[in-house]
Order: sequence, then structure tokens, then C-alpha cells
Amino acid sequence: MVSYARTKKLKKLTSAVVGAALLVTLLPQTALAGDTWPFKNESAHGKNQPSVHGYTSNQIADWSPETDPYAALLRSRVPLQQRIAPLAATQANPKLDPKVQMITVAGDYGNAFIENAPYTNKFAQYHFNYWQYIDYYSYWHGTATAYTPPEYYDELAQKDWQQKWFEFGILNIPNPTYTDAAHKNGVMSLAGIFFSDNDRGQQTYKQMLVKDPTGKFPVAEKLIEMAHYCGYDGYFINQEEISPNNVAPADISDYIAFVKTLQKNGLYIQWYDSLNSSTGRNEFARTINDNNISFLYDKAAGENVADSYFFDYGVGNTQINSAAAYLNKLNSSAGTNFNLSDVGFAGLEAGRDRFKSVQGTALNNKLNNGLPRLSLATLGADFVHAGLDEDMGLSWPVSHRSENNYQWMTNLREQLWWSGPNVDPKNTAKSATNTVADVYADNRYWPGIASVISERSVLKNSNFYTNFNTGHGLSYYVDGKISNPDEWSNMSLQDVPVTWQWWQDTKGNRLTVDYDYGTEYDISGTNRLSYQQLGGYNGGSSLAVNGNLSKENFLRLYKSDLSVNSGSKMSVTYNKPSADDQSVTQAGIIFGDQPAVVVKVPLPDSGKKTAGWVTKELDLSAYAGKKIAAFGLVFTPGQKTITNYQVNVGQIRIYDGSAVQPAPPAGLEITQLLPNTNEMYMNWSLNSDYSKVKQYNVYVNDVYVGGKYDETFYIKKLPAKSGVVKVAAVGADGLEGEAATVSFDLNSAVSGIGTEVGADGKFVVKWTNPQPSSGSITVTVNSINQITTPQPVTAQKVLPEGSTSASFGQMPVNGDEFTVTLKAGQTNTVTYNGRFTDTISEPYAGNWSWTGNTLNLPMPSSRDWRYLYIYEDGVAKSFPTTYSSGDKPMIIRGRTTKASLSFTSTARVVTAVMEDYSGNRSEPLYLRGK
Repeated sequence: MVSYARTKKLKKLTSAVVGAALLVTLLPQTALAGDTWPFKNESAHGKNQPSVHGYTSNQIADWSPETDPYAALLRSRVPLQQRIAPLAATQANPKLDPKVQMITVAGDYGNAFIENAPYTNKFAQYHFNYWQYIDYYSYWHGTATAYTPPEYYDELAQKDWQQKWFEFGILNIPNPTYTDAAHKNGVMSLAGIFFSDNDRGQQTYKQMLVKDPTGKFPVAEKLIEMAHYCGYDGYFINQEEISPNNVAPADISDYIAFVKTLQKNGLYIQWYDSLNSSTGRNEFARTINDNNISFLYDKAAGENVADSYFFDYGVGNTQINSAAAYLNKLNSSAGTNFNLSDVGFAGLEAGRDRFKSVQGTALNNKLNNGLPRLSLATLGADFVHAGLDEDMGLSWPVSHRSENNYQWMTNLREQLWWSGPNVDPKNTAKSATNTVADVYADNRYWPGIASVISERSVLKNSNFYTNFNTGHGLSYYVDGKISNPDEWSNMSLQDVPVTWQWWQDTKGNRLTVDYDYGTEYDISGTNRLSYQQLGGYNGGSSLAVNGNLSKENFLRLYKSDLSVNSGSKMSVTYNKPSADDQSVTQAGIIFGDQPAVVVKVPLPDSGKKTAGWVTKELDLSAYAGKKIAAFGLVFTPGQKTITNYQVNVGQIRIYDGSAVQPAPPAGLEITQLLPNTNEMYMNWSLNSDYSKVKQYNVYVNDVYVGGKYDETFYIKKLPAKSGVVKVAAVGADGLEGEAATVSFDLNSAVSGIGTEVGADGKFVVKWTNPQPSSGSITVTVNSINQITTPQPVTAQKVLPEGSTSASFGQMPVNGDEFTVTLKAGQTNTVTYNGRFTDTISEPYAGNWSWTGNTLNLPMPSSRDWRYLYIYEDGVAKSFPTTYSSGDKPMIIRGRTTKASLSFTSTARVVTAVMEDYSGNRSEPLYLRGK
């Protein structure tokens, strides 16, 4: 998980390639307008910002958190929450079977290939907001491997999405903040493993299945370690090398043993059904039969292998009948207990087909009397957001979906995908005419996920709070006031989403419900939204409810199983900008013992216009001993229709006094203070479990700069050069505890740090001293993430006051990373990260061999290589590239086909020369002759 971005200012290069991972046929070689391009200006990737990247099999085998400087920042610490028991009476559609599961295989934030940051200052990104309908969230697109310079995905490459001249890893680990959000909602977070002829260059499943002398799979052992360390729950495996007989039947037993190793160590495994285990061909069975059962169940050993299948998209009633019959027969003969809803997930091509008629037909083919016959899977639901540009017919470089003033469109498109054609999970009837053409969608064919999947919930025990925070904002609000005016995104801060978006029981006019991000949220391009924008209360957003209130309207918000005790209360924080009227706002509560009854508890004086945010507390003790099965808010007009009614709900809390106020986190310290870029890293102790602390909030001089349930944090932009950092824990009832503090002062510390190679070849550190200068200066250089250096290099010098440079000999010249720290007297220690000069390239060191005239040439294991030249009698050999991009006179990392791994040569002299990312070439390695 080492990021090249640690040492170099890079472009933000991401993509939304429709369906590339699971499509059998190639898409046209044209740029997709939905691709995500580099973030610019203030949102550009920070020089020292951590990011997720991909892994080859070799990199997985060598992975260790001890040698990874960013490993601690790419972990999810939120435990998987248990969901409450189903209650059909509170479902929008009581006929839906809660045993029918769902996986969505999609992207995170911008579907990033490079510089995939856990959190950053960019509002207009994809933010998943419908965890209540899924059970598993996985990845498919892949990310560039570590140290891939983003400039290789340059302007020319962006014009053709297939010309990404860099290496994808076969492993795509989850963005940790997405795992945080998934776990908050009881959803498993899965990493993606993907093999393909076009997208993975020289990488092949064979490299993953290598055994050690004891018969174990080193890559499998590391995948287990990575999952446990990073906090995710398993793997979605997409074995899709599509050449005939690519996977030899002889490999099948090893593949099965590999998958068993993962599954036996507590990881959830879903297998894409492309592979025929008898022939090794990609056949996309779309069912369960003798040719693929071995990846679900090993008959000979009587053991489970994977946990479930993702069936290819053409699965319909014929294949479903066949799978059900096969499992019934297996259960009878082998004594197994397989249920099709547990192990079978019928695929839908969400990314490619979106709202088209073919999508509705594909879903209908998986239903019986309108109900799913097995669990469901979608690929690319994030393209509901990412596909806006394509649906608008735009061409690169125009990308409206990455612009703030088009987010109301992507928001509505996501609501149509999940909640259905009427943005109402209670009414999922398809429209006779298209009424959503203004967002470049179509509600005539797609009934929404809510029509086939029952809603789930994690709300239990006796404490709950929500600030209606969607995980991003154009500002950050604290107690109803802007604390930080910068836009932001951080899925770790996302509240449990509203269960039903938007279920309203009314005999009158449906009110408009929207997330209000404040006055900078541009809704001028729509006639759908018209309300006074107020922003959030705590976080980035509040819930705006407005319109003509003609009849009583019960806005159902959350499904739950919350206990009511003698001390239970509910508080509602709201802001009513519309005029005084006769309206009454009430808490609407449904108890488990009477699910057909809505108990209404009024908020005092709720018809009055407020002068800002107010909080009303309701006593629930009269209902002690009951369980809240669902709750929301009831809006009643009084004697006549109230026009232009509006109330914003900023927070709802249910609590009984049992939540303990969290103590200040112990051990708060600044671990990196970076004066050149105004960045900061910090650590503290995670000394309370998630049942007591839901997140830690970080402030600089009382300006909110982010938060997470974690013990480490990165600040991309300090709001001040000096002051106090505060970190406070938020308890189970939503209240913040006392903060731990630590001071910093960049004004009195060393600044302007830089490095160079001197005329004598030595490594020179230069800096500017504060005025006045104060005390001797300690300069320390540490090398990290060595490419070839056998041992870390550490050097330190203590220099007299006023010194402005230090020279060090015997430093690496191979591009290794370094960290320089400087401390002047009693001032803050400051840090500068960079890379040593790179003047050498390692020779090829793979375990090559000859079989007659066939050269077996494994992928280079070096971290720093770009090209491998093979010279035959002094002439460079040409190799075919992926996506039929033509032959090139070298092996290109990640782009030359697997043919480069083994080829015939009759030349007398064959040599190999490596070239690294800096353009250095190695000494030739003689593979034959000399």
C-alpha cells in the first residue's frame, strides 16, 4: 500500500470504465465521458497524501505493514455491525423475502485508478448512500500498482480509455473509509481479485497459485493477513483470462485449494462463474452444474470452497431452475444444506445498461411473480453517477458529473436506481411516460432495487443519532455554524443513511425531501428543488422538507429495533425558515407490538418560524419496555394548506442516559509536520471500542478538519500556521467528549526544506531558519521502502545555530524514498519526504530458463521497472500489446500480453536489459551466448 504520491506531486487520474472487468467482449476504443479526470486546484492530490493502490502477486507475497509507511492509514477499524431481525410489517413491501441478498460490485469515490485517497477536499464524487439494500460491497476496476507515475496516463491516453500505459494490480483492496461505512451498516466489504488478458498485461493466475516447499500458498497467506490488518471481510474473485484453455485442468485443484485457504480463515469468498473447471475454458455457465460446482463445494473432500457465485448477466429462469435442481440433488446425495439464495447471485449490468429497457427485461427474467428467485448482484451501480456525462452525450474533457452544480442530477439518478421510478420505495410502479429526462435517465423500465430487495437496519440497543450527513459537503458545520468553509468528502463520517428515500404516507401532496448542502449547493438548474438553503447542523448536510403541506404527511425515516427505557428521550434539532403557521411537527413512532399504529409525539411550538436551529426534547418514558420498530416525522398543516412550507431537520437523537461520555484520547502526538505543504500526520490511542465511541473529531484552532474511527489521521491543509490540534471522541449518543490537545507552531520552525545532489555527489539538505534562529539544529535522514538497499540508511547530524544546510555521503542513488526531519532548538520537529536521485536500474533477476529454444521469462520482480528489452543478436525483439495496440520493441509493464512470458528464439545471443521509470537502463543480462 505504498503510494508513489508520497514523494511527488501527481495528477489525479481515475476512470469509470463501463463494465470492463466482467465483460466478455471489448468495448469500442473511444473515451467515455464518464471517466474521472485529475482533480484540480485545491482538490488536487496532496504531495504527502496517502492513497490506495493495486498489487501484483509478487507484491502481495512481499507485503508487510512494517515496511509500508501508509499501512496504518489504509485500515478500517469499524467492526462489522450486526443487523436487526427482519420485520415484514415495517417493510415498504412486506412480500419481499429478507433472505434474498444483494452484492454490488462497484467503485469508491471516483472509481480511482491512481491517487485513490481515503478522504480529500472534493465534494463532487460518487458517495454510496443505500447500504440498507445490500449485504456485500466489492470492487472490480483495479488500481495502478505502487510507484506508477500518473503521467503515464497522460492526455493522449485519456482520449482513449484503453490506452492506459501502466500496470493494474490483480488485487484491489477496499478504500478504508468505504469499509467504515459498510461496516456501520452491517455490510461486508470485499476486495477484488481480477485476471484478464487485456487489463493485467503479463500478470496471470499462475503467479498467484505458486506454492512454497511446504505446499502452502504464500499469496493466500498474505491475502489473509492483509484482510485482517486492513479490516475488510473477504474477496470477490473474477478469474477471467479469456484465452481458450488458459486455465489448464491440472491447475484447477490448486485453484480450489487456494480458495479454500482463504475461506477456512474466516474470509467471505464470492466467485464469478466464468470458469469451466473441467476444461479450463471461460464459459459463463450462469448456473450451477458439474462443470463449476468444484468452486463452491469440493465433493471429494466434502468441504466448502467459495461461499457464493456471481452468475453472469444472462442468467434467467432456465438457468435458475437448473441451479435449484442441482443444489437439491446435491443436498440429497451429499448431505449438504445449500440454499440458492445464499450461494447464487444473479448478475445485472448496472454500469453498462443503467436505465435502459434491456435492464428492466434482465431483472424481470430473474423474477417469479415479481419476486427474486435467488439473490442479486450488480456490476457498476456507481455508473448511475459516473455515466451522467455519457448519457448527456459529452466528450472528453467535459465532465459535468465531477462539477458541483450537477450533483443534484447524480443524486436523483441514484435515487431512481435504488428507490425506484417515483423515488418512493413504497411505490415502485414504472412510469407510463419518461418523467426524468431532465437528468438523462428513464423511469419507464427500471423498477428500482427497492422493488426486489427488502430494506435492512442496524439500529438497535437504546442509543442512536443521525446528523443526516451523507459523507461529503461543501462546508463542514458544527452546531449549525460553518466551522470549515472548504468542500470535503469522507465516507468514514457518513451517518447511517435514511432507510426509505423517500417513503411518505399522505392523502395529500407529497413534500419534496432533499439533502441540503447550503447556499453553495447549486440547484438552479432544476425546477424540482426550490427551498431556502440552510446547510447542515453537524456535518455537511441537513434534511430539507418543503412544499405545499395539504394533508398530514408521515415521512418514514428509519427502520429499527431500539429499546425504550424509563429514561429514554428523543431530541429533534430543526430549523424552520418558513413563516409562522398552524402546522404541527410530531415524532412518528411505530412500536414492534403494534406495527400498524403510528404513535405521534408533538414537538412544542413547531409551527413557529425559528431564528436558526432549535432543539426540542421529547420524553419517551411512557413507552418504557417497548421496542421502536420504525420512526420518522409527521407534518400536519392544520385547517388549510400551507404553501411554501419548509423545515430542515439537522439532527435526531434517541438516548436513555446509558452512553458514557468518552474520555479524551490518550497519547495524542504530531508524527509529521510538513511546512512546505502545510500537511500534518497525527496519532493517538484507540482506547475505547466502537460500542462506546463512534468516531474521533479533529480540530485545528476549533476549525473542523476531519474525523474517523481510528488512531491516526492525515490533514491535507492546515487552516493556520500555528495553534492547537484537538481530538475529541463522539459517544454512542452523539455527544462529543472532552478533547485531547497538542500545540504546533510552523512560524518558529524550520521551513523551505529541499534536497539536492551536490557537486561532490553527496546528498544535501537545505532549509530556511526561523527568525530569530533558536538553538542547534538536528537533521536526520532515513531511507524507507528500499528498492535495492539491503538495510535502511539512517544518518544524523547536529549543527550549530544558524546552519542552513547539511551534507551526507553514502546515500542511495536508486530512487529509494527518504524522510528528512529537522528540529531547531525547542521548536517543532518538521518533516520533508522525497526520493533519492535515481541513476541506476537493476538487471533482470527473474528465474528464467530455456526449454529447447523456448525462453521462459517470468515477470520482473523489481519494484522499479518500466520496460524490459530482449535483444536477439543485437536486435530488439517486438512483442504484442493488449487491446490490439500493436507490437512494441520491448516488454511494457502491464501492457504487453502474456506471450512475453514464454516465446521461441533461435538467436545465438539473447540479452535482457531493464529500464526503470527514470529512464535508466541496466547492464545486459546474457540469457544465451556471450
